[in-house]
Amino acid sequence: MGIKLNKISGTWRAFVCKRHPITKKPTTKTKDGLKSKAEALRAEKKLRDELAVRLDREKRVVKEPAWSNFLLNYYEELDRREISRKTVENIKLCLEAHTAKIWGERLLSEISTQDIRDFIHSKEELSESHRKNILKYIRGVFNYAVEIRALQANPTPGNMKFKIGEKLKSVLTLEQMKTLLNYAKSSDHEWYPIWAMALYTGLRNGELYALTWDKVDLDNRRAVIDSAWNSKDGFKDTKSGHDRMIELAPELVVLLKQLKLKSTDRHFVLPRIDRWDKGEQARELRRVLEGLGLPRIRFHDLRASWATMMLSRGIEPIKVMSMGGWRDLKTMQRYIRKAGVDISGISDGLSLHNPGNLGEVLDFKAAPSVN
Repeated sequence: MGIKLNKISGTWRAFVCKRHPITKKPTTKTKDGLKSKAEALRAEKKLRDELAVRLDREKRVVKEPAWSNFLLNYYEELDRREISRKTVENIKLCLEAHTAKIWGERLLSEISTQDIRDFIHSKEELSESHRKNILKYIRGVFNYAVEIRALQANPTPGNMKFKIGEKLKSVLTLEQMKTLLNYAKSSDHEWYPIWAMALYTGLRNGELYALTWDKVDLDNRRAVIDSAWNSKDGFKDTKSGHDRMIELAPELVVLLKQLKLKSTDRHFVLPRIDRWDKGEQARELRRVLEGLGLPRIRFHDLRASWATMMLSRGIEPIKVMSMGGWRDLKTMQRYIRKAGVDISGISDGLSLHNPGNLGEVLDFKAAPSVN
């Protein structure tokens, strides 16, 4: 490191040289054409600082992987944990889609709290719940980095607020449910027993798919729900991880008895449909609903339709929670508001004035004109 005068040109050169801390190879930086010794000294100091920063980063690259490389280690860790493959796949898809390009080559320690906050704010085109999930997945990556001591602290901000609405997607009314099932039955639609089971019980798609005859007691109108299915994990525990008992409506028992007579050797209660195996249940439902002039809801919204209908009929929320397998009262409150249960009867005894009889209301359109 130092400076040198070029006597021919009368200019100065600043130069620094230092060995790499890991590879031990020399690295040199120079700057020529400096007009004075003072300028050369300043340039030499700047080069020295720049080289120190560069070598320090290269040293950390060996010990600390870049974001994209660390994600691969994180995915392997997720696979070792007791997390469903479907959940792991969702995490992978989200992180790869939204973070791989912008943070791919950056070291973990170079991603600051403000970087993360700015990144989440930049995703304005996404829903609030989606942005909240992205932040949760990023926090999971940094939590793992802290666990294995790749970082000393998690930079993910903990004070970001998301305005997640509590609006439910569209649900079918009681009359619309009847319209769907009557059409499906009269047309002998292959999805009829699946839709009927969903609307009579509120079971999730995976629970419907996994239900077997040995879990059904037609005489006592009961069924045990202890497993579910998805394309990533196959058969597994229910979403809550708990078994539950459901009651079968008399009309549903009749349908199930008919199914059993038609398929005495079948293990599963509901028919196996190729499009159901491929996860196309929502597409088929929407096609039929559109043809009937009904709301084009998701398949999962059959469950919401069931919950709203049961609450509207005056069934106690705790019973609806128990049969539907909800363990979070906050989630159930959404259905209670949708059904209007929380305000039912609130104005029955309200009397503020005497509005008179209907016969006293004047029909101004019919009243004779006064000359």
